[in-house]
Amino acid sequence: MFARVTFYPTLVYNVLMEKLTHRKWYNRIDDTVILGALPFPSIATELIEKENVKAVVSMNEDYELFLANDSKCWKKLGIAFLQLATTDIFATPCQSKLVEGVKFINQFVDPNKVASGRSVSSVYVHCKAGRTRSATLVGCYLMQRYNWSPEQAVNHMKEKRPHILMHKKQWEALEIYHLQNFKQP
Repeated sequence: MFARVTFYPTLVYNVLMEKLTHRKWYNRIDDTVILGALPFPSIATELIEKENVKAVVSMNEDYELFLANDSKCWKKLGIAFLQLATTDIFATPCQSKLVEGVKFINQFVDPNKVASGRSVSSVYVHCKAGRTRSATLVGCYLMQRYNWSPEQAVNHMKEKRPHILMHKKQWEALEIYHLQNFKQP
């Protein structure tokens, strides 16, 4: 209930921070993934044309997508869509959602584009602010793709999107994902 009550005030805060500070609405994390805030319909064309977005992963609950493109809107634009609804503020994505999200993103990773240096397609991963829920999923993707530790993944994200916010629960989710998906020496 708290997340629902605070949704609009915190969304307004995010819009103001983007307008008044150095924060960007979204940031490219690697050749495939873009981590960002709620994609309003007004930026959909930019994401598709400028960033070559072919898929979107939303960590938002249904009520949070009221002002953003939902699965029907993205489908009309020819964009694959996956919603992994996770409550804002006090929750973190469960391990099954993190695994599902990484598998979805990996469908759009082209092993040849690393060698050629050009991006074939991008995946936009978001929550309301692109700081916590979506950053947790992107951290898992980075660990999987580059065989990184949770610390390496978070440090990389912070270089690209300095305002990500990882609390204790998000760190725990990253550590559990790492333990369950990587062979230990």
